[in-house]
Amino acid sequence: GRHEVWSWTTATKESLCLMWQKVKVQLMLSMSFLAAVFWYCRRLYSFLAQLLKRWSNYLQRKLIRNLSVLTEVDLLGYSAREWKGETRQAKHMREAYEELFWSCHIKYLRQVRRDNYSVVRAVLFQIFSQGIPFPSWMKEREILKLPEKLLYSQGCNWIQQYSFGPERYTGPNAFGKLRKCMEALKTNWAEISATKDHEERGNMCNTLFSDESKEHKLYEAIKFIMLYEVVEAYEQIKNREEPVPNLFSLLFARDSSSDPLSFMMNHLNSIGDSICLDQVELFLLGYVLEVKIRVYRLHRFNTEEFQVNYPDQYRREWNEISLLTEDDRYYHIPLFRT
Repeated sequence: GRHEVWSWTTATKESLCLMWQKVKVQLMLSMSFLAAVFWYCRRLYSFLAQLLKRWSNYLQRKLIRNLSVLTEVDLLGYSAREWKGETRQAKHMREAYEELFWSCHIKYLRQVRRDNYSVVRAVLFQIFSQGIPFPSWMKEREILKLPEKLLYSQGCNWIQQYSFGPERYTGPNAFGKLRKCMEALKTNWAEISATKDHEERGNMCNTLFSDESKEHKLYEAIKFIMLYEVVEAYEQIKNREEPVPNLFSLLFARDSSSDPLSFMMNHLNSIGDSICLDQVELFLLGYVLEVKIRVYRLHRFNTEEFQVNYPDQYRREWNEISLLTEDDRYYHIPLFRT
């Protein structure tokens, strides 16, 4: 009996050991497989994370490179970098920036691309980013019909000589191109000004102002609106109707812009291509957009022309935007902090 029990116990142990060996092999194989899968998934995750990071950095660099209005930078830090040395001009500029910092509470600035659309870009970016609505006169008129009105109702067939900034475009298709520019301005302005969330509006502006083709349409639309207002004022003066603002008298007093055609040919057509807006056209820009443009002219520091408003005659209800310039050619956007 003992021998039978011992044999049965031994057989059971041997069976269990054999079974455990098989299970142990399977378990080790399973653990090895799971470890391999885990290692592979970890490597795959790491690879995808690195790929996503590189792609994100690429898109960010591309956006920053294309963005025509850069993110804010410290004002005095910018001044120190841009105006190094002990020359008279460098000291003068640093003093001007310090005046902005301490007396005007301007702590940061946003750099604007240095091209011949600079001032129009700086003005329009602020209008959009602040959510400023259409000027009152634009609400009363259908701005998409302004090219048609100028061409057919007022007989200004010379607008076919209108040139679209760096495209240097003139010809019979000018009317159609102007209509597309006006559509782009109206659509983007309406959409952005209707966005109440400040951060969302900022993202929309960054997207819009990183697309050069869309940007240029907006600026050409603004230029055409300026031309339209010049034609209207010229007709009022010629027909001795209601008085016009003084800025038009200044504009028509120039030999190079004595009438709307010469204004377009000698000034407006070159804006965005070879020249920027001059002082008189800044008055006109503020007038047509119904904004008070306050400009800090750093090269005029310690003179009465350090701070200038465009136009100098404005209505109390107009919104105010600010620019700073070192040379009356290129403009940046100052940011105030109390």
